[in-house]
Amino acid sequence: MTLDVIGAGLGRNATFTMKFALERLGFGPCFHMAELFADVRRRLPLWLDVVDGRPDWDAVFDGFRSVTDYPACTYWRELAAHYPRAKFVLTTRDPDSWFDSVSETIFAPRMQATLVGTPAEKMMQGAIYDAFKGGSMQDRAFMTGWYVRRNEAVIAALPPERLLVFHPKEGWEPLCAFLGVPVPDCPFPRVNSRDELGSASDETGGLPADPVELEAWGRSYIDTMREKAFA
Repeated sequence: MTLDVIGAGLGRNATFTMKFALERLGFGPCFHMAELFADVRRRLPLWLDVVDGRPDWDAVFDGFRSVTDYPACTYWRELAAHYPRAKFVLTTRDPDSWFDSVSETIFAPRMQATLVGTPAEKMMQGAIYDAFKGGSMQDRAFMTGWYVRRNEAVIAALPPERLLVFHPKEGWEPLCAFLGVPVPDCPFPRVNSRDELGSASDETGGLPADPVELEAWGRSYIDTMREKAFA
């Protein structure tokens, strides 16, 4: 199995919505950060190899037909080269809205504190946080400027036949036309932006530190969000 669709949108850009949409269109399973959590003992070592510059992309995405969200979106250039037939979907939003969202969730101090001293800390640092070494993650002007430039780089690098710039509000039609599949007879999935991180993690101050608990949480989280997406 090889990747057919690659989501280039950063985390907090409807990446869970895209996971469920791609799976409904037949491009599943779709890898997402939550899938890493749900199988962390097996998958984290593969991503640590990626951070160390020794990626085995076929092993990383074994069993998946598509991917969205962090940490994969950081490596869109490498994935474009490794999977030359894959199409890309770049989900976007207002830069200030993105900054507000990541500041309250995946980049929040409570979330980063959860990772300290764990193997996942190195993966998150290398695959996500190192991109912001030129400034502060708390600096709105720096982060929103970086966000715009990063998305512009994706658009400039990928030919139009490989890239769709997309917002879920557009619905099924542009996505299905781009991927060459029929429009489903159901509403486009919707995942609440607050729920996308998981209310349980908010209440406990972060994600479970124990790998077994994290895997159980990740699988339950995916199942719950899938039910809500098509409610």
